[in-house]
Amino acid sequence: MRTVVLCLSIALVSDAQEVYRPDIPRTWEEAALQDWATPLGGLGERPAHPSEDEFYATSVDNLRTYPVYHPGREPAGYWEFLSSVGPLPLIEPDKLRNADDWIEAGKEVFRQHDLIGTRLLDPAVIAKARDAAVYEKAKYEPRPDGSVPDLRWIPTEDGVALGLANCAGCHQRVMPDGSVVDGAPVNERGSPIVPALTTSGVSPLPLEPGPLSVQFWRASRVPWVENDVHEAIKSMEPPQLFATILPAFRVGLFPRWNGSPYFTTKIPDLIGLRDLKYIDHTATHRHRGPGDVMRYAALVTSAESFSFGRYSVIDEDDYRNVGARLSDEALYALTMYLYSLEPPPNPNPYDDRAAAGETLFKREGCPACHTPPLYTNNKLTVAEGFDPPKEHLESLDIMPISVGTDPGGALKTRKGTGYYKIPSLRGVWYRGHLLHDGSLTTLEEMFDPARLTDGFARTGFRPAGNEDQSVRGHEFGLALPPSERAQLLAFLKTL
Repeated sequence: MRTVVLCLSIALVSDAQEVYRPDIPRTWEEAALQDWATPLGGLGERPAHPSEDEFYATSVDNLRTYPVYHPGREPAGYWEFLSSVGPLPLIEPDKLRNADDWIEAGKEVFRQHDLIGTRLLDPAVIAKARDAAVYEKAKYEPRPDGSVPDLRWIPTEDGVALGLANCAGCHQRVMPDGSVVDGAPVNERGSPIVPALTTSGVSPLPLEPGPLSVQFWRASRVPWVENDVHEAIKSMEPPQLFATILPAFRVGLFPRWNGSPYFTTKIPDLIGLRDLKYIDHTATHRHRGPGDVMRYAALVTSAESFSFGRYSVIDEDDYRNVGARLSDEALYALTMYLYSLEPPPNPNPYDDRAAAGETLFKREGCPACHTPPLYTNNKLTVAEGFDPPKEHLESLDIMPISVGTDPGGALKTRKGTGYYKIPSLRGVWYRGHLLHDGSLTTLEEMFDPARLTDGFARTGFRPAGNEDQSVRGHEFGLALPPSERAQLLAFLKTL
């Protein structure tokens, strides 16, 4: 009997030793928020944020979600299961016993969490999501397993709701072999149900309904910019509006809240985020550790900015509180998962041609900005036409040069800091869109001298009304002879 008790005691002590209690940062902390955002170029002030008290007064949402399947591919009994299972927790911190458990929980947050502000119980929309004719009319093909990746079912106390996938909706990429890579930019066409859920244009937070033109005007207007191009959106009739905004919604591109359909941005790659000092293409926020990633995830899903210095981009009556947020524990788990992500296996061999390309890479001075092993120096480059204030030179890591790329996103949007982040070249072979606005889609285009001419047929973003398809800026390597350009590309594809 003593042996049994002793073994049980040892087992309990061993079990207790396995309990892992991470030091979880507080997501919304006034001290961390004060200098987190980069001051906006042309305004000289940071965007405002909800207060710490306001953020934590919002209730926590912790609901497990489930895949939506094409109506013809739904597993037998699946809808009955969803209708009966009831609300279950997305994350259960007390059951996480080690660092790997937290990473695994973060994977579920990444894959399951829905954009709470888009969640609907509307029977008409739910019926549409389960109607095969809707998908057939749009000629939409699901994934091989039958799932529709940008939608989620959410069993709630009031019934089964439909929502948009949050993180995974933009940061999951299907590779040629059919594997799905978390963190990489999306390369799948959106489902035909998405427009029924985005009732507030591109706002992640619910706003009072109104004409679509007004919604997109609120999402992108920049009141401190003289002759703001976005002012025209407010009065556009539907044909002109759609002609203006649709080019910015191509696969892999998204003119999100505070962005612009005229200066859209490509969806970023989250793989390698752990090593980067700034978040967003225009370095809107600093990355000092897990707390900043948690903050950014909270910002873009439940705490976006409406005020910028003395300017507010919506009327107070337009805003309806999202009503829920992720817990600090869920955001921490998500961050640990993002930090753990690795790029997909690279099929490009490091052969003699790639070795010659690496020699060229060094000879041409590329490592000055794209420094190994990260292949970025983690600094900022100045947008053409912006003169950095002295205090920025003291607080930000700035290379006081411009590479001549389109300055619109950095100077004419609410994400416009006056800078572009020098990106890492690791994984450039699979990302699909190049430059901050996704103007180009292949390395071959990037190093084609013809892209500097008006007649160039770019395959990436082309803003509405822009007859000139040339892509100027970042012209390094364009003067190399074709054989050397081919070698350089071979090396870049191995990174």
